[in-house]
Amino acid sequence: MNGYLRVKEDGAMSREAASVAGPFGTFQQLRLARDVLRAEGEALLGLSQRLDATFCRAVDLLFHCAGSVLVCGMGKAGLVGQKIAATLASTGTRSHFLHPAEAVHGDLGRIHRTDCVLVLSFSGETEEIVRLLPALRELRVSLVAITGRVDSQLARAATVALDLGPLEEACSLGLAPSTSTTAMLGLGDALALVLSRRRAFTPDDFARFHPAGSLGRRLARVDEVMRPLEQCRVAPESSTVRELLVRLGRPGRRTGAVMLTGGDGTLTGVFTDSDLARLLEAQRDEALDRPVTEVMTHRPTAIARGARLSEAVAILAQRKISELPVTDDGGRPLGLIDITDVVGLLPRDDAEAETARMPDQPGAAEERPPTVPFPQPPHRPVRP
Repeated sequence: MNGYLRVKEDGAMSREAASVAGPFGTFQQLRLARDVLRAEGEALLGLSQRLDATFCRAVDLLFHCAGSVLVCGMGKAGLVGQKIAATLASTGTRSHFLHPAEAVHGDLGRIHRTDCVLVLSFSGETEEIVRLLPALRELRVSLVAITGRVDSQLARAATVALDLGPLEEACSLGLAPSTSTTAMLGLGDALALVLSRRRAFTPDDFARFHPAGSLGRRLARVDEVMRPLEQCRVAPESSTVRELLVRLGRPGRRTGAVMLTGGDGTLTGVFTDSDLARLLEAQRDEALDRPVTEVMTHRPTAIARGARLSEAVAILAQRKISELPVTDDGGRPLGLIDITDVVGLLPRDDAEAETARMPDQPGAAEERPPTVPFPQPPHRPVRP
């Protein structure tokens, strides 16, 4: 065999070839995997250092696009393009993916004069892309190219050409798109996020585009997910502990806290299952017929309506509490955030700790939070 691997016609490696290839154990697999990641990481670092004013010209072009950004690519570059289009759309730039092969079979009708086209091709000579260029020129749309060859047909036809530079694929054969597609993806993310910053895209905007799933819940308002007042236990602060226990039963899952109000209806305290457990453990039976104000938590931690659910989750985790009242602008209770409703949004360690400390569990005791004023939702500037 003269040291070469013989491959069967169907692509399967022969037994003799496999013996020449040698063992491919854990060590060799890990070494190759690390080499791949290192090569792709170095490509991204090199690309970041080569960025110049051309990148800003591309951002300008896309920023002032009055229509949509149509992202186009073939094969692996097309799959990367679909992700870039999704990232653009979710961060404030209207965007759609345009398949180049479908484009020349009628989908060119999707393109309007006010649109911009972002085309990905490492060689800049992909047949389907090159075939598309005359049509794009005729439609007179702006064209941003991401390519590895500035002398390619794609780069020459582009309004702005972003050069990925000379890259070697991380594939051991040097053939499978790997380093090149990683660089395309990184540059596409850079375009999308710089555009997002220029558009002053806010957390409210992000929440509007991500209403579902765990991310959507984190961005939701407390008003949307709290247990409404009719499902909570609320009583005047003049009530006795025994009255709370007898009169405030609720069907279904009950909360572990009673919200207590003053004469003006504002929240003045909470009395939790843990507070009751402490009375019973201390054998203070006489306290059951005393005003609850003597044993409740005064001026409890609360959160104002309109705050993000993520802020409520952070308060629950940081203050080690299981219930968080939601109040209106006047300090009147509107509902309650219960730890069991949001435990999936806590960091894992905090979630496990809080679940283990739930008041409904035998022997669990909630730490009484210190007296603090009702907090207003903090101003959180958009991070760059």
